[in-house]
Amino acid sequence: MTDARARALAARGRFLASMGVLAIVLFIVTIVATALGPVSIAPLRVWNIIAAELGLPIGSVDSQRDVAVVMQLRLPRILLAAICGAALAVAGAALQAVFRNPLAEPGVTGVSSGASLGAVAVLYWNLDAWHPLVLPLGAFFAAAATVAVVYGIAAGTNRSSVATLVLVGLAINAFLSGIVSAFVANARNEQEIRSIIFWLQGGLEARTWEHVRLALAPVLVGVAGLIAVGRDLNLLLLGDDLATSAGVAVRPVRWLILGLCALVTGAAVAVTGVISFVGLVIPHALRLVIGTDSRVLLPASALAGASFLVICDTIARMAFQPVTLQVGVVTSLIGGPLFLALVIRTRKEFAL
Repeated sequence: MTDARARALAARGRFLASMGVLAIVLFIVTIVATALGPVSIAPLRVWNIIAAELGLPIGSVDSQRDVAVVMQLRLPRILLAAICGAALAVAGAALQAVFRNPLAEPGVTGVSSGASLGAVAVLYWNLDAWHPLVLPLGAFFAAAATVAVVYGIAAGTNRSSVATLVLVGLAINAFLSGIVSAFVANARNEQEIRSIIFWLQGGLEARTWEHVRLALAPVLVGVAGLIAVGRDLNLLLLGDDLATSAGVAVRPVRWLILGLCALVTGAAVAVTGVISFVGLVIPHALRLVIGTDSRVLLPASALAGASFLVICDTIARMAFQPVTLQVGVVTSLIGGPLFLALVIRTRKEFAL
C-alpha cells in the first residue's frame, strides 16, 4: 500500500469516526431534551415512543399522555431546533470559506434583516390571524426578496463581487433595521410590541410539525448542495487565481454557494426568528478540532450546530421554569463569550 493510499484511508477513518461521534451526541441530546420538561418522561420511554411511531418493534407504549407530550409538544420543537441549528452552522462555515474571514455569518447577505421585516409586517398588520404559517411564510418570502435585491445590486457592479456583496448587505441590513424600528415605534399597543420583540429575539415556542415540514425541504437541499461543493470551497480558500487554475469556475460557484447559504438561512430564520452566534461559534470551534477541510467541516458543522441549538433550547425551556427564555437569548449568552474566547485563541489563524 502506497503512502498516499494509507493517508487517504486514515483520513477517511478519522472522518467517519468524527461523524459517528457527532451523530451519537446529537441522538443522545435529542432524546434527553425530549425527556425534559414540566412532565418528566424517562429517556428510554421517549425512545420507545419515537420507535413505535416509526413502526419499529422496540418496546411498547401504554400512556397516550406521554405519546401526546412527546409527539405533539416536544419533538416538533426539538427537531426544528436541530434543523435550524444545522442550517445556520453550515451556512456560517460556507460563508467564512467564501469570504476567507472567520467573522462572516449567515446574516451578511441581508437575509436575516429581510426575514425580520417580513415577520414584523405580518405581526403589525395582524396577518397571522388568518393562519399560523402566514408568519414564517411572510418572513421567508421577504428574506428571499431581500437577498435577490442584494445579489442584483452586487452583480450589477464592476467591482469585486464579494466585497461589493458585503457592502451592499451591510447597507440593506441597516436600512431594513431602521424600517423594523419604525414598525416597533408605531405599534398600536403593548401586546403588539411584545409580539414583535418576542419574534426578533428568536424562539421556538408553539412550533408544530407544519413548521418542521416548512423548513426541512429547503434546509436539506441547501445543506446537501453546500456539502457537495466542499472541494470547491477548499480551493476558494486558497484564492481566486489558484481556484481558477484548478478548474473551478469561481464566479458561478461563488454565487451558487451564496445562494444556497441564503436558502438555508432564510428557511431557518423564517421559522425561528433571528438566532445569533450559531453560524459563528460552531464552525470556529470545529476548525480547532478537525481543521479547515470543508468536506469534513460542513457535515460536522451540521451535526454540531444541531446539537448546540437543541441544548440551548433545552436551557431556555428549563432554566427558569415556569418562565421560558427565548432561545436567541441563550445562544447570545453562551455564544458571545465563547466566540470571544475562540477569537482570542485563534487570532493568528486569519488576518483579521
